[in-house]
Amino acid sequence: MQTIAIIDYGSGNLRSAAQAFERSARESGASADIQVTDDLSVIARADRIVLPGVGAFADCRAGVDRVEGLRDTLEERVIRGAVPFLGICVGMQLMARAGFEHLTTEGFSWVDGEVHRIEPAAEDDGRPRKVPHMGWNPLAIGGVDHPVLAGLRDGDHAYFVHSYAMRLDSADQKLATADYGGEICAAVGRDNMVGTQFHPEKSQATGLRLIANFIGWTP
Repeated sequence: MQTIAIIDYGSGNLRSAAQAFERSARESGASADIQVTDDLSVIARADRIVLPGVGAFADCRAGVDRVEGLRDTLEERVIRGAVPFLGICVGMQLMARAGFEHLTTEGFSWVDGEVHRIEPAAEDDGRPRKVPHMGWNPLAIGGVDHPVLAGLRDGDHAYFVHSYAMRLDSADQKLATADYGGEICAAVGRDNMVGTQFHPEKSQATGLRLIANFIGWTP
């Protein structure tokens, strides 16, 4: 049985994330022990690591830093150990070099990009679009061939809640986008790492499929 560590650092929809992983594992027939934890010994031997995140970039980074040894353990397991990793919402944003939410905060530098406030174009009738971008939005996946996106198609809907988004240096690490008065980076990936700006645990069939794919993914 594989162990999936959903990291508890004081941020994220931990219970709903755990429930979504438990359901995906059950429905896909995967044998998985889902643990919501801040225990470094559990994270250090986990077969997969999930980092949720809700709120401001700087607050989430500070939350990671408050758990003594967590940042180093993540670096050891994800970068040097190549353990499959999923970042959700701000957990994905922390994969960037830096976030610019009210102040400049260093990220993990796992993907080549930065996190900036979204600046959507006005609605067709001239009304400004609301920020945060909140609610259901169709995904654009294009021709990306990635195992974690298997079975997902252009137009599948996912649930977003965010005011800031990743701006990648190049399209090589971009897996999916959404349109909200301009392009939103919806998913990123490289090597053994993937991240979603949307919340798979709230995205019903789309999210459950993505989670099941992640559980079965062998990078």
